[in-house]
Amino acid sequence: MKINKLDNVDINLQDGHKYAIRDIKAGENIIKYGCPIGHATCDIKAGEHVHTHNVKTNLSGNLTYEYKPEFNDVELRECDKTFMGYVRENGDVGIRNEIWIVNTVGCVNKVAEKLAALTGAKHFPHPFGCSQLGDDQLLTQKILRGMVNHPNAAGVLVLGLGCENNNIPLFKTILGEYNEKRVKFLNTQDFDDDIAEGVRLINELKEYADTFKRVPLPISKLKLGLKCGGSDGYSGITANPLVGRLSDLLISYGGSCVLTEVPEMFGAEHLLMQRCINRDVFDKTVSLINDFKDYYTRHNQVIYENPSPGNKAGGITTLEEKSLGCVQKGGLSPVVDVLDYGDILSKNGLSLLNGPGNDIVAITNLMAAGVHMILFTTGRGTPVGGAVPTVKIATNHSLAERKQAWIDFDASPMLEDKDPTGDLLEYIIEVANGKQTRNEENGYSEISIFKDGVTL
Repeated sequence: MKINKLDNVDINLQDGHKYAIRDIKAGENIIKYGCPIGHATCDIKAGEHVHTHNVKTNLSGNLTYEYKPEFNDVELRECDKTFMGYVRENGDVGIRNEIWIVNTVGCVNKVAEKLAALTGAKHFPHPFGCSQLGDDQLLTQKILRGMVNHPNAAGVLVLGLGCENNNIPLFKTILGEYNEKRVKFLNTQDFDDDIAEGVRLINELKEYADTFKRVPLPISKLKLGLKCGGSDGYSGITANPLVGRLSDLLISYGGSCVLTEVPEMFGAEHLLMQRCINRDVFDKTVSLINDFKDYYTRHNQVIYENPSPGNKAGGITTLEEKSLGCVQKGGLSPVVDVLDYGDILSKNGLSLLNGPGNDIVAITNLMAAGVHMILFTTGRGTPVGGAVPTVKIATNHSLAERKQAWIDFDASPMLEDKDPTGDLLEYIIEVANGKQTRNEENGYSEISIFKDGVTL
């Protein structure tokens, strides 16, 4: 399969790997998706396997970019499709009506686990909240703030220890205004029987949650996070383009999507930059890319130490190739905003979110930004799930068949020139209506907070 008329490699649909269409000279660029994905390190004959043994990345350090916008404005369309969601007192919309336990510190992880077992609330262990300083601690606080404010949670118990750096009084200054009926606080050091007190508070939150009922809402209210993990050679030709089509469709109906994994934009960032709606968004995107490269170099790491071993086994050779496949999840819509860690999604359309490609960190960042669910494409398979419904979309039929306990949707019909975008939209509406994803059925819900600082 030849993806773009400019390509000098095609894809073997049996294994997702690349093969030379013609003779390629040493030093010549390897072209896939119509863009360079690296250069040949030796002469490659027509028909030869093109992979890590004869290709090297072209990536280096920071680049200078020029704003040359090239995009089509979104034509908003009427849509009579609705989903059954919950409208919160502040006007936010949720697709779940859960009780969440949010820890200020890792020391109370097991207390939260016990409270969850006794009450049915959801808990999310993490190791942070103490012995952190400065911006590193602030990042933890912002992510936890996003959790507390997430509309999929009808009620939240903020669970602290009492002596941690991120103690409840300090965390309240970051949290800001909150609804006292919806958010309760418990310092475990303050009560002889902290479990009993926790159960009491959670029962109050459950009573409050019961006041909410599902009501029909336009799908323009939906906010989706876009993520890939365990990618393979099919990711850029099935699942990621499918999610891109879905993203464009939802945005045309007035909805919102968020694309993250900044290192997996390296080598494809020019495609996003030319779609920035104005100079300000373009400048923020340039900073998004170059600042993350600076993060690598501050830690004496090269920026192209990706793809992972599993990606390579699946046919992905360089970071540019991975990125050109990855950004397809964002479709062709204009980029309307750039969000930093802990920022809340506020604009309809496609936004970019700061953060690494690490699966659990990325889905945590997306959740904290306020997305209702995450569309997670995968070619190798992964059981991981976030605090919000995490829809696993298989790039190939074999994975969808073998891992039915992990996979929610099969994107492989894309290989047969079929377009399952409408089917995926209907599935997403079902999830918004309450249908459980595989990660929810399995009880796989995790968070991991990005860390970049000193631990005392």
